[in-house]
Amino acid sequence: MAWRYAIPLGLVAATLAAWLLLPAGALKWVVAALLATGTLIAFWDFFQYSHTLRRNYPLVARMRWVAEDLRPFAQSYFVEGDLEGRPFSHQARALVYARAKGDLDSHPMGTELDVYSDEYEWLSHSIVPDEGAPQYWRKCVGAATCKKPFDSALLNISAMSFGSLSARAIEALNAGAKIGGFAHNTGEGSISRYHRSPGGDLIWELGSGYFGARASDGSFDPVQFADNAADDQVKMIEIKLSQGAKPGHGGVLPGAKVTKEIAEARGVPVGETVYSPAAHSSFTTPLELLEWLSELRELSGGKPVGIKLCVGQVHEVLALAKAMHQSGMHPDFITVDGAEGGTGAAPLELSNSVGMPLREGLILMRNALVGTRLKSKVAVAASGKIHSGAMMAKCFAVGADWCNAARPFMFALGCVQSMQCHTGDCPTGVATQKAWRQRGLVVEDKAPRVARFQKQTVHSLREIVVAMGLETPWEIEPHDMRERVNGARSDSIDRIYSFLPEGILLDDPDSTRLAPYWHVASADTFRRVR
Repeated sequence: MAWRYAIPLGLVAATLAAWLLLPAGALKWVVAALLATGTLIAFWDFFQYSHTLRRNYPLVARMRWVAEDLRPFAQSYFVEGDLEGRPFSHQARALVYARAKGDLDSHPMGTELDVYSDEYEWLSHSIVPDEGAPQYWRKCVGAATCKKPFDSALLNISAMSFGSLSARAIEALNAGAKIGGFAHNTGEGSISRYHRSPGGDLIWELGSGYFGARASDGSFDPVQFADNAADDQVKMIEIKLSQGAKPGHGGVLPGAKVTKEIAEARGVPVGETVYSPAAHSSFTTPLELLEWLSELRELSGGKPVGIKLCVGQVHEVLALAKAMHQSGMHPDFITVDGAEGGTGAAPLELSNSVGMPLREGLILMRNALVGTRLKSKVAVAASGKIHSGAMMAKCFAVGADWCNAARPFMFALGCVQSMQCHTGDCPTGVATQKAWRQRGLVVEDKAPRVARFQKQTVHSLREIVVAMGLETPWEIEPHDMRERVNGARSDSIDRIYSFLPEGILLDDPDSTRLAPYWHVASADTFRRVR
């Protein structure tokens, strides 16, 4: 007899033995029922056709799936070191947790980084720190173009939709934003009742699905847009062209997930599958995009309107800059989302292989705006794994005016990086729609944690600015930041990356590395011209 028959037959024998040998009573019934259940599962595995392992190794093979489910937790708690773990290391998560809870966030015994490897980069401090620097800063967005400009905090909550996050998570984030005086981006799922109820400032993100401003055929509806944008809680509008996790990719929301509350927020029928195309239908050229942004600014009553993108084709960024220069129209802000960003589910190939990382994307956007003398008119926000004041300072060094964060704010809510966001089985109630899983997320407890994390992180940015002898983070320059070239040499990043001088793309583009892209860029099309 083949040994693999031993498991189901052994369970049959054990069941019979338990029934015959155990004394009458509750224990006999419990043991017999458990063994009988195991026997039925083993026989089912033995005769089914779908899974080879279960057919060859009845019952025992199921331990593989148990191990797979427990793997993220075991790896995080027992295998990874402090500096390991993806997408966020244990040390990064611990920093966020400590700041959110108001605990001590100091670190003993010096850095754990190898300062002679490429994992170490640093900001240059001053012999004379400027202790007279302001306690906090804000960035005014849209002062020159808008009737209702917005003073933005330097760290805001990045785009995360209701539906991707739970109702209680959205409510706690917005309540924290109200406590801390910073803004909460709605994500492309539009404005839900849970965004509205706490009353915190909102940045309304509008994607290609036009949720909240969507006509019955899926096109943009200006009447609905004006109605939602008129809400005093909405401070800015952000048009999502692409996002770091899945740039250039549309989306499908199955009808089964379109609940009454999600349908209410997105302006779609309950239970109906909804498609978000990869591209917008409201424009096809750079100039048309700028004209549409100007229209949205008017429809909103004069609120700042910007765009968000993960940088891809270089000539497209330059085409947009050319269109701004030629037309005199421009967005009030541009959010650069790094390829390392992402909170929800995305195709693995796109997450791993498509899109420009944040630093390179920021530098390119900075060069496009500075090279066309537009940087003073268009604010730039940075988004992508920003969880500390040091990371904020490094973004300011390469052209950012403020920063956004998503997953760190999830950590502030209690997320443990279990990697279950796409399954609906988030154990902390952050990324799930299941009511019983959300029960553990108490809004009144988590909202102050959100506010504390933001406050302490911005405070840590101030400490770095002071240590550098500066008065504002906007004074941090590329030459103030250094990277390792190899184990024996480092250099300032302005000698590693190219930072263009003011107006060079207009005056002498051929002297720059961007010349080949500049000459194929046109304000009239996003395609290359010859």
